[in-house]
Amino acid sequence: MSVKVMIHYPHLKELVNNQDTVEVHGRTIGQCLNDLVNQFPDIKTRIFDEQGTLLNFINIYQNKVSTYNAPDPLAKSVKDGDEIAIILMIAGG
Repeated sequence: MSVKVMIHYPHLKELVNNQDTVEVHGRTIGQCLNDLVNQFPDIKTRIFDEQGTLLNFINIYQNKVSTYNAPDPLAKSVKDGDEIAIILMIAGG
């Protein structure tokens, strides 16, 4: 199953050979992100904490829909052709 991970941020792009899109494989978002990490190990600490949980400022979009309110975004199923975007949540004041 082929899924595309969209990389929008320069500090993440530099970790995936400056690609905008990386093709990954998996049946869930978590499996797809793990495949991304297998391909580009340095990205792991930029999206996951030491327990393998998404960092609290990372939001995942699946086909342009936020998974933020999903009970477990990493467990969400994906299908062939889906797109996953890694989005950094920004706050300020």
